[in-house]
Amino acid sequence: MKRIPKWIYVPGALIIIVLVIFGIRKLAGKESQSPQKGIPQAKERPQAKVDAFVVQPSLLVDEISVTGSLLAFEEVDLKSEVAGRVVELNLPEGNFVKKGTLLIRLYEEDLQANLKKLQVQLEIQEKIYQRQAELLKVNGIPQNDYELTGLQLNSLRAEIEVQKVLIRKTQVLAPFDGVIGLRNISIGAQVAPTTLLATIRREDKLKLDFSVPEKYSAEIHPDMKINFTLSKSDKKYEGAVMATEQGIDALNRNLKVRAVVDNTADHLLPGTYANVVLRLHENKNALMIPTGAIIPEEQLKRVITAKNGKAHFILIKTGTRRESRIEVTEGLQPGDTVITTGLLFLKEGVKLGYSSVRVDSL
Repeated sequence: MKRIPKWIYVPGALIIIVLVIFGIRKLAGKESQSPQKGIPQAKERPQAKVDAFVVQPSLLVDEISVTGSLLAFEEVDLKSEVAGRVVELNLPEGNFVKKGTLLIRLYEEDLQANLKKLQVQLEIQEKIYQRQAELLKVNGIPQNDYELTGLQLNSLRAEIEVQKVLIRKTQVLAPFDGVIGLRNISIGAQVAPTTLLATIRREDKLKLDFSVPEKYSAEIHPDMKINFTLSKSDKKYEGAVMATEQGIDALNRNLKVRAVVDNTADHLLPGTYANVVLRLHENKNALMIPTGAIIPEEQLKRVITAKNGKAHFILIKTGTRRESRIEVTEGLQPGDTVITTGLLFLKEGVKLGYSSVRVDSL
């Protein structure tokens, strides 16, 4: 049997020692990584604190605001139908007059004289006609003479009616109950049919004309309530839609609307600009969230909600927008918690910490 040289034992022993040391270190490393009882472990570090908003149902009123103009409900330029000299003037500037009130009368004595002449001729012709009727019964007059007298009698009656019409044209009457504006003539003035005498306006009601975009045209209907304010004050006035134009304007794609406004106590003036607000419909259970909570994408919108203390990205659909809030129509439920700050630093499933949580309904 051959003897093994001594130099072979020395390297072999070194190898065994190295393996033993390496095994001990590896075992010690595993023991240091395993949890030990009685020693508190380091907790997972949360993300930066964020603000949150708890979604609650709230009232959402869908309304639009447009500009309009107040107009007189009834307004007429007072003019004479015939030329003549003013002999009677009753235009109380700024005062109310009843329908049928005599406002202006022109010189008419020549017309009255001609009327009396025709009336006398009519009386004479009527007596002649009565005598001829008696003579016709005994064949004392030809039938043609009797009929000719009847024609002359009817002609005089027609001339009298024409004369009365001419006399009525010398008078200017109030066409409706209203307030007289500023008069432009004085007593004794010569006027023509083109001369503006004054104006008369109805004061108990006003018209309010405005236009709405085409997409809202189906929402407008008669008796629909409106609110409006004037530029000079914040006082709110009310009215109701009276009618709409039966067609969309091809130039601006708007629908013209006319409302009626009660003016018995407000003393509104025609020609005033108005800011009109139309309430289209309302939703008592709308889910409104801050606009800053929306994460816009190319064709989608997302929000980050908190569930079990972690962040989750949710697809949503939105509706009506307000200054600082927006309606969510799909994707959220009442009671969901929406993150409103730190959106760019959050990822799906990260743990959340809160700086503040709002539970109001905005």
